[in-house]
Amino acid sequence: MEYSEQFMEHVEYAFHAFCKIILRHEAINARQDLKRKEAREISLDYLMAERYFEPSTVDSYFEKQDKPTVFLVLGKEVIVDDERLATALLRLSKLRQEVLLLYYFVGYRDEAIGRLYGRCRSTINSRRNVALKQLRKEWERLEHEERKADTF
Repeated sequence: MEYSEQFMEHVEYAFHAFCKIILRHEAINARQDLKRKEAREISLDYLMAERYFEPSTVDSYFEKQDKPTVFLVLGKEVIVDDERLATALLRLSKLRQEVLLLYYFVGYRDEAIGRLYGRCRSTINSRRNVALKQLRKEWERLEHEERKADTF
């Protein structure tokens, strides 16, 4: 089907008009977005002039007065900063300590831990779950002892 030259020209003008409308509305949206952003954001220079503050932070992993507890697992040092967690881990058997530390701190998977101890993955998984339950009980026992000591 052939269209007349006049009809094709009309379609072209209509398309140009449509594009102009779309571009105009997009420009309006962009201006509104910038206005909203400008209303909500505060310049860092303004904040620095109002009140001086250090725009950075410093990690404080080992700034506590308590010394971190170091566990040695397969020749690797595992540092536990939380005193209660370290105490609860120390109350576990050596094997349970090692399984938990290897999995959660060193990053070994159950298969790798199983190869180290000559056990299958499911055995290590169940031992880890049992160790977690015992660790939770020890954690709660320590928490109870601390609360009891605080009341005296």
